[in-house]
Amino acid sequence: MGNPTAFHRTSRGATRASVRPRGRHALSRRSVLAGGFGLGAAGVLAACGGQTAASSSGNASSGGGPVRFAWWGNDYLNRQTDEVIAAYLAQHPDATIDGEPGQWGSYWDRLATQAAAGDEPAIINMDQKYISEYGGRGILADLRAVDGLDLGTVSAGALEAGTVGGTLYGISTGQNSYCVLANRAVFADAGVDLPDDTTWTWEDYARIAREIQASRADTVGTVYGVNEAYLVTWLRQHGEDLYSADGGLGYRTRTLTEMFAYLLDLMDTEAGLGAAGAAEEQGVPLEQSAFGTNKAGMTWSWANQFSSFAATTGSDLVMLRPPSAAGAAAENGAYFKPTMFWSLGAGAASNPTAVSFLDFLVNDPEAAAILRVDRGAPANSATEDAVMDVLEAPDRAFLDFMSEIEPEIAGTPVVPPQGSSDAQNVLSRHLEQVLFKQASPAQAAEAFTAEVAGMIESA
Repeated sequence: MGNPTAFHRTSRGATRASVRPRGRHALSRRSVLAGGFGLGAAGVLAACGGQTAASSSGNASSGGGPVRFAWWGNDYLNRQTDEVIAAYLAQHPDATIDGEPGQWGSYWDRLATQAAAGDEPAIINMDQKYISEYGGRGILADLRAVDGLDLGTVSAGALEAGTVGGTLYGISTGQNSYCVLANRAVFADAGVDLPDDTTWTWEDYARIAREIQASRADTVGTVYGVNEAYLVTWLRQHGEDLYSADGGLGYRTRTLTEMFAYLLDLMDTEAGLGAAGAAEEQGVPLEQSAFGTNKAGMTWSWANQFSSFAATTGSDLVMLRPPSAAGAAAENGAYFKPTMFWSLGAGAASNPTAVSFLDFLVNDPEAAAILRVDRGAPANSATEDAVMDVLEAPDRAFLDFMSEIEPEIAGTPVVPPQGSSDAQNVLSRHLEQVLFKQASPAQAAEAFTAEVAGMIESA
């Protein structure tokens, strides 16, 4: 993985923040932490059955040996994570941490295969859509029962977010929200004004994207950015949710049909990528994406990726609230989500090095200063000052944005039930069929609904 100490974050200071500064108090106000196409992880994970603590977790069950640490991320996050590993090893020179980085899609395929073989890593970067799957199948440790892991200064909301069925399977790395990123330079070059994101509508969003795309042959108005968060945001605007409290589906098929129809219209009116370009965009790293290479006016992104995009593009970027049907920020369906989790493989609970390293990730100020806010707005009061002391403009912009939208956030989506972890891949596949006009929006909505319902029922 190269020299983990060679990475410095100086390049990020050159990018101007595009959100009004709120001062040092912003981070301490974080009381609201709520909570590729192909086979995907769910199909492989189904073979795991009732995995138990006897699984290896990187030789963890033996109480010694190298500790395997798996995470997903782009090159930027990989360098950052290498640096935090190096910091831990400087404090624990006798320890061995073997990093296993990966891109989002391949990461879950690999982890599912490892778990099916009882060979999952000791420290596992976990996501909310998968935590029920892995926790429910006995692959993750109950973190409240792990000796040597201090949870005393982690916010109650962060702990609740990683709890499924009363068991703590993951410690949230921080809170996040799905939003639109806009490139000021592309807007200016196209002669298009930035919208008022407290009042803009889906019609405004489409019009702006069309105007940008019409201005220059090598620029697209928007990258669609459709994933499970996009769908949940759309559904929440209609008073619905992807899942229901009883573990089923919580929306009307008609609402999903309308979303597919809107996206098809974006493509047909040349507001965004064509079908082939949209399919290609699904799997590219941030650094190679249309927005990441300054060839798109807007994209959808998790707000914590603002810093990565700012560093990659070298441009002046701004975070925007999602548009809404009503033109009201309080009705745009935005929500706070745990960015990701740190979890412990079930067999690693007896490995003192694995527990020590997890405690370092969660509680050590030096680790927090390295990780900053790229995995979300921190939720540990013991590390807030260490983070605030090292933040640069894009990081502060992210925290300011989260503070700014906080009063508009109403409720949280239902945690994805067991069996639903591949829903995002299913959504991407059916959207691809709509954009290639192999299925109508209504047909895709019906097929998606039937497929996800079947996945949940068979879990």
